[in-house]
Amino acid sequence: MAKFRCVAVALLLGFCLPSHAEPSVQVGFSPEGSARQLVLETIGSAQHSIQMLAYAFQAPDIMQALVDAKNRGVQVRVVVDKQRNQGKTSKHAMDFVTRHGVELRTNDHFHIHHDKLVIVDENTVETGSFNFAASAETVNSENVIVVRDMPQVSSQYLAHWQSRWDSGQTYPPR
Repeated sequence: MAKFRCVAVALLLGFCLPSHAEPSVQVGFSPEGSARQLVLETIGSAQHSIQMLAYAFQAPDIMQALVDAKNRGVQVRVVVDKQRNQGKTSKHAMDFVTRHGVELRTNDHFHIHHDKLVIVDENTVETGSFNFAASAETVNSENVIVVRDMPQVSSQYLAHWQSRWDSGQTYPPR
């Protein structure tokens, strides 16, 4: 019979993990800089896949990190809120990443597509209030939490991401 370990976060979420798992949780905050850094480190850790949901999609350093991951052979797929990303800065970011091979869809299925998350290699989830925009990095009060090696959590986020991907439209429009 498998041994299980109940970690504080797992207990809060109502489950225990097999003892071989080494779950971890990290947090970051802005404008202190730790939120931005944690987002960039999470994207930079990807070896196989990145799935992102974004409300605001504008920060040049995050766009570059996604392209760098794509250039390392990582599959990168992004869904952004269509209405929020009509401006020049957002269009530039969307054009930049798609020109470099990142798959991107816009979603207008909801009043606001307000998700802000990154799933890396199907086992790391970064989420929180942090928008992928310069204001989130420098002037807003924002937070990020990264949960690693908790399959019960990541599988739910993957299903959520997939539903938003499926209801999105390819960008740029064909």
